[in-house]
Amino acid sequence: MEKRAQFGTRAGFILAAVGSAIGLGNIWRFPAVAYENGGGAFFIPYLFALLTAGIPLLVLEFTLGHKYRGSAPLSYFRLNRKFEWLGWWQVLIAFVISTYYAVIIAWAMSYSVFSFNLGWGKDTESFLFNDYLKLTVDPGQTGSIVPGVFIPLVLVWVITLGILFKGVKKGIEVANKIFIPALVILFLIIVVRALTLPGALDGLDAFFKPDFSKIADPGVWVAAYGQIFFSLSIAFAIMITYSSYLPKKSDITNNAFITGFSNSGFELLAGIGVFAALGFMAQSQGVGVQEVVSGGVGLAFVVFPQIINEFPALNGLFGFLFFASLVLAGLSSLISITETYVAGVSEKFGISRTKAVLFGGGLSAVISILFATQGGLLFLDAADYFINQFGVAFVGLVEVVVIAWFLRKLGTFQSHANGISDIQLGAWWKVCLGVITPIVLGWMMFGLFKMNLLREFETETGNYGGYSDAFILYSGWFVAGFAILAGVAFSFKRWHAKTEAESYKEVS
Repeated sequence: MEKRAQFGTRAGFILAAVGSAIGLGNIWRFPAVAYENGGGAFFIPYLFALLTAGIPLLVLEFTLGHKYRGSAPLSYFRLNRKFEWLGWWQVLIAFVISTYYAVIIAWAMSYSVFSFNLGWGKDTESFLFNDYLKLTVDPGQTGSIVPGVFIPLVLVWVITLGILFKGVKKGIEVANKIFIPALVILFLIIVVRALTLPGALDGLDAFFKPDFSKIADPGVWVAAYGQIFFSLSIAFAIMITYSSYLPKKSDITNNAFITGFSNSGFELLAGIGVFAALGFMAQSQGVGVQEVVSGGVGLAFVVFPQIINEFPALNGLFGFLFFASLVLAGLSSLISITETYVAGVSEKFGISRTKAVLFGGGLSAVISILFATQGGLLFLDAADYFINQFGVAFVGLVEVVVIAWFLRKLGTFQSHANGISDIQLGAWWKVCLGVITPIVLGWMMFGLFKMNLLREFETETGNYGGYSDAFILYSGWFVAGFAILAGVAFSFKRWHAKTEAESYKEVS
């Protein structure tokens, strides 16, 4: 008898996995990365990275969770007890990310309201940093709590934890069945409207025009792998946890292909919408598209409000649709991120799901208040940079090397996936995970360390963002180091007897 919680339908699982993968980065990171790395030509290394790293890694994590029927720590423990710490490392990376990710969703909620009367005014940059975030303190200082951020932050956590309290089938599955179709519909409306704006074709031409000379640049290929890696929710416990809720007879390989291509399809849609809007903005200002291209927080909360200000009609409505899309994309991802440590804590300590949501989610919510202070953006900037660059990328490399090289389990996972999937995995899958992915991720990590070493000589402080040594130490390096050290510490505690960590029956 299968006691573990399960998704009710295959569609429910796929929507949950896609909802996790489609996040804020799809909308504000991918378009700029593609533009800067060859435009239309970038899709060649991007597709290659999807097929040689993205989908193979999804298959690997889906198989790991499905076969060993547990959260990431429990699945790694059952795979080989010496590597339980790897699962906790991934879970704690997810925990750190959830604390500040929730705050960005809160910003989007606020901007959804500001949209109706274009409350950000004409100087959108000054409004964001001075009027809304009230960033008037130095790095390392918190200042006071900003009510305009704190109030929607509370709402974000009430929604997220409320859904998780409901469980896998009635909570996560139901929420994603609502959020993801709604997100796609809202964003399609935005894209269609953006395509009708004057200058939209200039924006699309800038986005899709191929610069094939970039293909020879190794940095472009690394950028493609990095985009695939960061956008698919790989290597921070999510896909392992979600796949552990699959029924025994589940088409793992097909699910991975659907998830991977759905995520990439939305990224392409986002690129079209963003660059059509940027083309309109460029024409309105009488400058080239290259003059207005932006990514990240600046694109979402500075550039897009400027674009919305220029809309010929229904500015407020389309502003609301854009920021509501960010909210939906963010919430579906935050739910999945939080579920990783809810599941891990529940199994490790043998407590109910309700208590795990209350303790794990509650602690994350309390810590997230730090990012709702006047100095919150600076803490967020440092934590995000270090946990992503030296957390997610590094743990992904370790995960592949451990499974493919040290434990040599790719053959076992291949047999498991092939036994229940329509699309059969061959030698290419093993080559991708055993050779291509470790080399590319290793090169990425080498490049990151080299870049940070060069920064020592090129900037006054030698630190990311020019921050002081002390600030970078406790808000950057400590955060990344905490995830792995705390992960190792968690692995020393015995599993609760109720979990039956060792005497279980794996899915054969």
